[in-house]
Amino acid sequence: MKRVKRLSGRPQVKIADTWDLSSLFSNDTAWKKAFGKLDKKIAGFAKFKGRLGRSTKTLAECLAFDSEFDRLAERVGTYAFLKTSEDQSNSTYQSLVARYRNLATRASEAASYIRPEILALPNAKLDKFLKSAPLAPYRLMIKRLTRFRKYTLADNEERLLAMQGEMAGAAGTIFRQLLDADMKFGMVKDNDGNEIELTNATFSQLLHARKRSVRKNAFLGYYDQFQAHENTLTAALAGSVHKDVYYARVRGYESALEAALHTDDVPVSVYDSLIEAVRNALPSQHHYYDLRRGKMKLKDIHHYDTYVPILAELDTRRTWKQAVNAVIASLEPLGSEYCGVLEKGLRGRWCDRYPNVGKQSGAFSCGSFDGEPYILMNYQPKVLDHVFTLAHEAGHSMHSYNSAGHQPYEYYDYTIFVAEVASTFNEQLLSRHLLDQAGSDKERAYLINRDIDSIRATIIRQTMFAEFEKQIHEMAESGEPLTVQSFKDTYRKLLEVYFGPEFTLDDQLSLEGLRIPHFYRAFYVYKYATGLSAAIALSRRVLDGSAKELNDYLKFLKGGCSKDPLDLLKGAGVDMRRPEPVKTALEHFSSLVNELEALLN
Repeated sequence: MKRVKRLSGRPQVKIADTWDLSSLFSNDTAWKKAFGKLDKKIAGFAKFKGRLGRSTKTLAECLAFDSEFDRLAERVGTYAFLKTSEDQSNSTYQSLVARYRNLATRASEAASYIRPEILALPNAKLDKFLKSAPLAPYRLMIKRLTRFRKYTLADNEERLLAMQGEMAGAAGTIFRQLLDADMKFGMVKDNDGNEIELTNATFSQLLHARKRSVRKNAFLGYYDQFQAHENTLTAALAGSVHKDVYYARVRGYESALEAALHTDDVPVSVYDSLIEAVRNALPSQHHYYDLRRGKMKLKDIHHYDTYVPILAELDTRRTWKQAVNAVIASLEPLGSEYCGVLEKGLRGRWCDRYPNVGKQSGAFSCGSFDGEPYILMNYQPKVLDHVFTLAHEAGHSMHSYNSAGHQPYEYYDYTIFVAEVASTFNEQLLSRHLLDQAGSDKERAYLINRDIDSIRATIIRQTMFAEFEKQIHEMAESGEPLTVQSFKDTYRKLLEVYFGPEFTLDDQLSLEGLRIPHFYRAFYVYKYATGLSAAIALSRRVLDGSAKELNDYLKFLKGGCSKDPLDLLKGAGVDMRRPEPVKTALEHFSSLVNELEALLN
């Protein structure tokens, strides 16, 4: 009888394999004490209301109070989020998150007057204020705030918007609970004939299976659940899109896309030129799919055939310890200080390492100013991509560590636009390290295959997601109904363009647009594509350069949000306002496809 493999429950997970959240709070009791303190502090916002224009001293005191409140709130919110991510079905931690969200909404309501009061100050008076010593720590913050002057509403209107915080997050909460806690995908057989539970965590592993029947059954079993819940998923995604459109319109933006990009001061042209560049480069991806189909000896190629390495028989099993060894060795070009800090964290308890029942799927890094930069993994030793995932999340964590160590609280939290640079930069160094160690053409081909799939997934696939996001928001903005069929039809047309005429598209794949968590954080995914494009350029610059190029990059990691993201990247050595970095990355993709073809022939 074949052995049935099931995930462990959270209580059965070894302590050494879990993160230690004591840098945030020693236990739930300490969290509740801090929560109570934070709750009482909300009333403190009232004493500044209506007084911000009286003097620089009053305004500085208000901003200091707001910053102090926000810093404690970050600790409280981060702890609650991390605890609930350990087991999404744990009602105790669901309650902590709910309590925090309620508090955050009330605090946002109480502080909602700050922005409109500052922006109501006459330009001459505000300029005079900015030259004063008490406001020196907040000068950049206020200058950035003035960019939102035309999109900021009156005090009472801002208060009403702030009161909608919990309601605005409902669609995303519904999606996560459905995906991580309620949807059950059943059992499938793995390569060895063992029955294994199909989950969000094991789905990726099964798509890397050598046997096509395993991949196909995992794909069909997984998407059966999405088809069974397609109406609920559609309602959740449509609700999120309508929320984005509502907030953009009420503030006076021309579109939800413009509203999302305005925070980072990124022109819409950057988004549009990314889509244009990737569409122009799609013949290389189509060529790769045809190469993959031929080398795998397939009559036709399906989506579930695109994740398993072409040279699937190459053993790439790595324990957690071996994965950490590989990551640290690959990052040696960044210096002993960087590697020493990271190694201590990865061998210690920065990471929650393995999957368990109810654990949030995927992986993430969660940095904060006062806590360790924690990493959630669902590590599978048989999946090489998970070693790269570890390097990726470690990049985020070290970005957080360096920014928190070199910037004040107000300017430590880097924007999402630059976040994906540090993470994919690390992946580039890991790839170079493993290629340098390759002992044969076969091993080199395997690693190049992985590099190709990484660029395909991070630049080309994420750009397809970005185009889908743009289209469905435009549909909502024009009054077109967002239905199951309109979502599926829109997504299907994009699949046909991006995968090409020779690719076999299963009907179930049209449901993929309903399962992407990042769509609930609108216009996020394009940053993966721009991030990897920048990372490819910067990694070459550091590896082929001198101490100056390395220092430029480390300075970028320490920069937090002390400059706008495009300016931070330009200081590091890459100008994302220009199309060249994306085009260069796509040319690199094409050259890798040609090298792989030569190695396999």
